[in-house]
Amino acid sequence: MNVAGHGLLRPNRFSPTAFRPSRVPFGYIESILPFAEKLLISRIRERAPRRRGIAMGIGDDCAILQIPAGNQTLVTTDFSLEGVHFRREWHPPDAVGHRCLTRGLSDIAAMGGTPLAAFLSLALPQNLRQSWVDQFVKGLLTLADRLKVTLAGGDTAQSPGGVLADIVVVGSVPKGKAIRRSDARPGDGIYVTGTLGGAAAALKLLFSGRKLRTADFPRHFYPTPRIEVGRWLLEKGLVSAMIDLSDGLSTDLGHICEESGVGAEVQAEAVPCAEIGKPVRKVDLQFALHGGDDYELVFTAPRGKRVPSRVAGVDITRIGRITRNKQVILTNPEGTAVKFRPQGWEHFKPRT
Repeated sequence: MNVAGHGLLRPNRFSPTAFRPSRVPFGYIESILPFAEKLLISRIRERAPRRRGIAMGIGDDCAILQIPAGNQTLVTTDFSLEGVHFRREWHPPDAVGHRCLTRGLSDIAAMGGTPLAAFLSLALPQNLRQSWVDQFVKGLLTLADRLKVTLAGGDTAQSPGGVLADIVVVGSVPKGKAIRRSDARPGDGIYVTGTLGGAAAALKLLFSGRKLRTADFPRHFYPTPRIEVGRWLLEKGLVSAMIDLSDGLSTDLGHICEESGVGAEVQAEAVPCAEIGKPVRKVDLQFALHGGDDYELVFTAPRGKRVPSRVAGVDITRIGRITRNKQVILTNPEGTAVKFRPQGWEHFKPRT
C-alpha cells in the first residue's frame, strides 16, 4: 500500500484538528488532554531514540531513512481503532500501544523482512488523560526498543470521538527475496508458528464480562511479532509462501491459496491450540481455526525441505499440505473432510 503523510510528530500549522493550547502547567503528568500539541510531541520525541539507518527522525517535515544496499523497502500500515481493535475499559494503555506496533511488525515478519522505522499517527479525544497517552507510548516504545525499531515520525490530531492510532512500519528485505503469499505450490507442507486461538479465547472472556489479568493472557494483551522466525526462514530459503495470522487461520490460509491459485488440506488434530489463564486450560479448536490476533505465521515449504520443529525459540508445527484442486479442506482423525471456510475477521462483512 502506498503511504503518504506529513507532520512527523511535529506541529502541523495548517491543520484544523490541531490541539488547542494547553491550560495546564508544563510537566503536569495527570492532566486531562490536551497538552499543547508541541508539548505532546516533545514528550514523545524524548522517549524515541534514533537508531542506525535513520538519518533524520522526528523534528522535520519528513524522516530520512537509509535502506541497506542491495535491499528493497517494505512498507505496511495498520489502524488500531477504539471500539474495534481495543476498548479502554478492557485493555491497559501500554497493551494498546504494544498491540498497535505489533500489527505492523507482524506484516514485516510475514515477508521475512527486518523492521527499520515506525510512524505513528495518533488522534486523541480532548477528555483523555495524559497518563493514558504516556502509557500507550511506553508500551509501543518498549516493544520498539526490544526489536530495535525507531519511532521516526507520524502525526497528531484531536479526535471527535475515541482513540485512533495508525501505525506505518518501514522495513527492508534482500532484493528479490521477499516472501509473498503467491508462491505456494501443490505438494508444499503447511506450517504454523507457536500456538493458535489464545487471543480470540481471551477476547470472548472479555465480552462475557470477565476481568482478565494481563499476565495470564499474554498472547492477547502483549502478542509477539515473529520477526526473528520470519527472517530465519528467509535466510535458509525454506519458505515458498507466508502470511501472518491476524484474521484467523481459516481466513489467512485462504489468502495464500487464493493468491497462489491452489487448495489446501488441513488436519484438525495437528493444529496447535493455545493454553490460557490460571489454572491453565487449552482453548477450543474453533478459536485456533478461526480466531484472529495471534500474530503467528502460517507458511508453506516445498516438499523435501526439512523444516525444524523449533526456530528462534518458537515451536513450528506442520498442519497440512497444499493441493491442486483449489479447495481448502479440513480433515478430522476419523477421516471426515469438510470445506474449511473462512470464518475469521473481515471488516465490512455482515456478522451472523
